[in-house]
Amino acid sequence: MDNTKLLLEKANRLPLLPGVYIMLDASGAVIYVGKAKKLKNRVSSYFHGDHLPKVAAMVAKVQDFQVIVAESEFEALVLENSLIKRHKPHYNILLKDDKGYPFIRLDRKVPYPRMEIASRAEKDGADYYGPFGGRSRTREIIDAISAALLLPDCARVFPRDVGKERPCLNYHMGKCAGWCLRDADPADYLVRTGQAALILAGKSDELITELRGKMESAAEELRFERAAELRDRIRAIEGLQNRQRVIATAFADTDAVGFRRGAKSCFTVLHFSGGDLASKDLEILDEPLEEDGEVIAGLLRQYYLTPGRIPPKTVLLPCELEDGEDLVRLIEEKTGRRMHLEVPQRGERARQVQRAQMNAQEEILRRTTTEQRRSKTLEWLQKELQLEQFPHRIEAFDISNLGSMGIVAAMTVFQDGKPLKSAYRKFRIRDLEGPDDYASMYQAVSRRFQRYLDGDEKFAPLPDLLLIDGGDTHTATARAALEALGLSVPCFGMVKDDRHRTRALITDAGHEIGIRGNQAVFSLIGNIQEETHNSAITYQRKLRNEGLASALDSIPGIGSKRKNDLLRHFRSLRAIRGAELAELQEVLPRNAAEAVYNAFHKDGEEENGGEET
Repeated sequence: MDNTKLLLEKANRLPLLPGVYIMLDASGAVIYVGKAKKLKNRVSSYFHGDHLPKVAAMVAKVQDFQVIVAESEFEALVLENSLIKRHKPHYNILLKDDKGYPFIRLDRKVPYPRMEIASRAEKDGADYYGPFGGRSRTREIIDAISAALLLPDCARVFPRDVGKERPCLNYHMGKCAGWCLRDADPADYLVRTGQAALILAGKSDELITELRGKMESAAEELRFERAAELRDRIRAIEGLQNRQRVIATAFADTDAVGFRRGAKSCFTVLHFSGGDLASKDLEILDEPLEEDGEVIAGLLRQYYLTPGRIPPKTVLLPCELEDGEDLVRLIEEKTGRRMHLEVPQRGERARQVQRAQMNAQEEILRRTTTEQRRSKTLEWLQKELQLEQFPHRIEAFDISNLGSMGIVAAMTVFQDGKPLKSAYRKFRIRDLEGPDDYASMYQAVSRRFQRYLDGDEKFAPLPDLLLIDGGDTHTATARAALEALGLSVPCFGMVKDDRHRTRALITDAGHEIGIRGNQAVFSLIGNIQEETHNSAITYQRKLRNEGLASALDSIPGIGSKRKNDLLRHFRSLRAIRGAELAELQEVLPRNAAEAVYNAFHKDGEEENGGEET
């Protein structure tokens, strides 16, 4: 009896109760986690009948499964969410990690809290809000809230700098309340940072209501200056709500969700504030997934349970969710905010969902078109260069030297037209007397492919196309290195025009293949050459800086500070070597200056061949 039948028999013995099932591969690793209203019906369905390609691929790897019976469907949902976060199974739909998207951090335990940009939400007792779409956008949010509440955005540290200097320009322009003044009220500062927290938590309406009440009370008590101050603050906060592009999700009261599939799938969330579109988030998933409630529920769960994310009051969906009530309950318990799911059938809300669906569809088309264009570019290269293999992997070499500082080579890799930075390699050229680009290229290419022949996995696989920065002689040199190792890899040079742009590819026999007529190819080859050149230059500069440092490190009495002072003043090691003792004493104490002077003037003669910075 095959394993599938054994698993089906095991599934048929499961109870008709809610719970979570865990699929395991041959190594015992968790490859999928799911929940079920009735474990027997759900788990057994995997082991008979036809499935979508992704499900079929997962089932083919299942060697065993485990189940955990739950008391309710809600408990199963919570458990499923926890297990997915813990194991990150390969076959579950997983949104990308939000670590690339910044948060706003506000530590309200310190005497003077400041809003800061943080790469991720930590468990350090501070409050985190976000994530937001980028660091510049996050900075705009901080600046806008600081201006509205007259909080500082300068570099002064409080309370250390209170009363030490005159207020900065922001105070005189009415953009800051002057917290550096001696008579500034620390308690008022804490009140305003608390108001900033309310804004970031999406509770600006509550804050405005509170401030309006205080304004009216102040007016009744004839404290008109205080009432005017509160009025201005209310207007500033109301102005924030109208600055959709800046504040975006912090003020969103409604999200419209779209989900579409094509060659890929796209999950889109449009954030609306007061009926106006504020911003958009999207996630491209590499495989085409079913456009159903189960998939959308899984994506919503991950999206809204991201640490620090603020769910809106209403989420508009394109279809009903089977476990919508449990999902809302889970999100509300985790975030502490009320949320409502709705599937609108007509009117403005239905149009908002249609817009989200359209954005998802257009994003798939745009991404697919980009990939198709990249594929067509590589097809053109295969045809014009008469390559036997499709050029999935392209490697490129360039040489960089700075005289006696040494020579280096850089190798870049482009996989399916995109940089594969993890496969880049750098070589320090050895045993050459003076600059020799051809010998350097021969050595770099030889070493790279010898490592492949030696079985080094870091230098596998062979490229489908090898590009050399230079003309026919450079190309012939690289080809000779390959032939000496008994390897055959298509090899072409990248030739530049008088404006330093790649104008053609060239064979070792001098035959040129023009690329200017195909903009996509022209752009790809230009990017490859520029990336390779920059990689070589960057490595050369790194070695040069290390060389400068080591030449001074060997001198007694010259530590890192004095070394940096010398390099900052003289700009190069050659200039330091040529400096007179009096010039060195302008930077260093007399004893240290004499040590440097003597190190470079042994026997009264100056050393030659100094490196330039």
